[in-house]
Amino acid sequence: MLPARRGLKTSGVCMPADPQGYNLGACAVRPGNCRPGKLHSEVSELRLPDLPDTAREVVQNVGGALSDLVSPTIRLGVTGLARSGKTVFICALVRNLASGGRLPFFEAVAQGRIKRAYLEPQPDDTVARFAYETHVAKLTSNPPSWPESTNRISQLRITIEYEPDSFWRRLVGTRKLHLDIVDYPGEWLLDLSLLDLDYASWSQATLKAARAHTGNDAANAWLKFLGDLNPIGPQDEQVALRGAQLFRAFLQSIRVASTMQSTLPPGRFLLPGELADSPMLTFMPLDAETGADMPDGSLWAMMARRYEAYKANVVKPFFRDHFALLDRQIVLVDALSALNSGPAALTDLEQALESILTSFRPGRAGWLANILTRRIDRIVFAATKADHLHHTSHGRLEAIMEKLMERAIARASFAGADVKVLAMAALRATREAEAQHGADLLPCIIGIPLAGERLDTRVFNGQKEAGIFPGDLPADPAEAIDKASAVKAQGAVRFVRFRPPDLANDTGHETAPWPHIRLDRALEFLIGDRLT
Repeated sequence: MLPARRGLKTSGVCMPADPQGYNLGACAVRPGNCRPGKLHSEVSELRLPDLPDTAREVVQNVGGALSDLVSPTIRLGVTGLARSGKTVFICALVRNLASGGRLPFFEAVAQGRIKRAYLEPQPDDTVARFAYETHVAKLTSNPPSWPESTNRISQLRITIEYEPDSFWRRLVGTRKLHLDIVDYPGEWLLDLSLLDLDYASWSQATLKAARAHTGNDAANAWLKFLGDLNPIGPQDEQVALRGAQLFRAFLQSIRVASTMQSTLPPGRFLLPGELADSPMLTFMPLDAETGADMPDGSLWAMMARRYEAYKANVVKPFFRDHFALLDRQIVLVDALSALNSGPAALTDLEQALESILTSFRPGRAGWLANILTRRIDRIVFAATKADHLHHTSHGRLEAIMEKLMERAIARASFAGADVKVLAMAALRATREAEAQHGADLLPCIIGIPLAGERLDTRVFNGQKEAGIFPGDLPADPAEAIDKASAVKAQGAVRFVRFRPPDLANDTGHETAPWPHIRLDRALEFLIGDRLT
C-alpha cells in the first residue's frame, strides 16, 4: 500500500502539468444449452425440466465437470450496480488479452506463456452474445463515448492458448482454457434475496425503505396511492396496473438519484426485457399487518400470488440456469460516487454489498462436492474509477472498500471463498501530474471531463482537457465511512466523470494497448491459477 498523506485538502481545478505515463502500477446440459465436448452427450438426453431443482443442478454440474475434462472452462460472472463499469471491464479484459496488452502482474502474460487469445462463437444458444464489437466501436470513435449500461444477461467466450508453467506439462504441448464471461445486471443479483422472503415480509421491508425517502416525490406519490387502498378489498386489475406503475417510478427514482448506489428488488421492474407488461411485473407491496386474514380474491391475495409467480418464474430460473453455474465472480462497485454523495449513499452501498454477499454460495469443497454442486471460490470486489484519484489515494480507497466489506461480511455470515479487494480502472481515462499551489505540489489528474460536469463554479464542455486535484481520502477508513457527511461538507474529496481516452490514432485505427489500472491483478486472481 502506498504511503498515506496526512490531513485533508480541498478539491479544486489546477492547470495541467507535464503528464506522466498511463500505466500505474449456462451450462444446462441440454441440446442448445450445453458446454462444449462430447462426454456429456448421454447426460444431455435427460428431461431436465421434469427433475426437481436440486437434482437438475446436480445433473448440470456433473455434465459440466465431464465436459471440463475435454475442454476446460471457467465461467466468470461480471456484475455490479448501476454505473459501475461492467461493459467497459469486459471490453478491456478481452482487448488486452487478445492484443497482448501490458499486464505485468498477470503471470502467464509476464512469463510469455500465453500464445494467443481469441473470441469464439457464443457457446450457449439461449443467451444473448455480449455485443463486444459494438461497444468497442463506441469507445474508439471520434470523439469516444462510453457504451450503454448492461440491461440483460449476455455472454462472451474468449479462448486462451497457453504453455503450462511445468516442464513436464509443456511436453504435452499447448493447452486451451475457455473463459466464458457472463454479464448480468447487479439488480438481478439483489433479486435473489427475495427467495427467502414471503410477500408480507417483503412488503414490510420495502415500505420501510420507501418511507425513509421523505424528500422523494415519486415515493410520496406511491405512498399516497397506497394510503387510499384497502388490502382486503376485491382484486382490481386497474388498481394493480396503476400501483405497479407508481411503484416502478419510485424504484427508478432511487436508481437515478446521485445519492444512491443500488435499488430495491425486484430488479426486473427496472430492466423488464421480454417481461414488459407481464402480470408478473404488475404487483406492488401493500400496507397491512403481518398475519392478518387475507381472503381469496382480495387485492392482497392477487399481489401475493404475482409476487410468488415472479420468484418462481424469474428469480429461480436466473439462479438455476446462470448464477448457480458460475465458478468465479467480479463485483464492480462505484465507491467514489458513494463517497462523493455522503453518508446516505455509503449506507445504501453497504446494504447492497450485504445483499450481494448473501446471494453467493461461496467456498471450497472436495472433488465430489465440486462435481455435484458448483461453487464460486474466488470473488473480486473492485472499486472502479480509480483513475479519478491520484495513485497516492488508491490504497485508501481499497481500505475503505475493505471496511465496507468487513461489515457486510459480518452481517451476511459469508465465508469460504477467497475474496480480493482492488482499486481498479479497467480503462484509464486520465493521466497524472503535479501542480504548484502556493508552497505545495498538488497531485492532479488530467483528462477531459464529460460535458455538464461541475466543479465549484466551473462547468466543463466535454471537449477541453483539464487538470483536477480531486482531494485526499481520509487515512482512516472508518473516518471516511462514519464521518462521511463532515468529509463531504469540507470538500475533502470531489470527483467528476471523464470522457474515455482517445483510443484511435490519426488514421482512425485502434491503438494498443488500452491503458488500465490493476486489471492485470484482477485477472491473475480470477484465472491465474487455471493457467499453470
